[in-house]
Amino acid sequence: MTNSLDRIFIKDLLVRGIVGIKPEERTNRQDILINATFWVDTRAPGASDAIEDTVNYRTATKAMIAHVESAAPQLVEKLAADLVRICFETDPRIEAVELTVEKPGAVRFARSVGLTIYRTRAEVMGAESPKG
Repeated sequence: MTNSLDRIFIKDLLVRGIVGIKPEERTNRQDILINATFWVDTRAPGASDAIEDTVNYRTATKAMIAHVESAAPQLVEKLAADLVRICFETDPRIEAVELTVEKPGAVRFARSVGLTIYRTRAEVMGAESPKG
């Protein structure tokens, strides 16, 4: 299914938030780097040049930032799952999401450590049907 879809991406979104299990990670905000790719059909907005015909990546970005700044999960896996759900909730035209969450400097001698997940709308949203 995703082979016939296009991809909108958000690259290197840097947000400060709480994530981790160590005491200092629970109290001190740290850099969290997010990359997201949305699989969508961009034929309609490509023809119309109308914002209402496409996924507004700004809306998704703002929702992700707000979540990172307000939530405080212990695991990067939980944060990634939450962010994927938020992406689907911001626009029913998003069919699949690949999302990477990184914690730069979390491991000594490593530039970053993180996780990449890929989820389809059906996996995350269940029986909820897209409205578009």
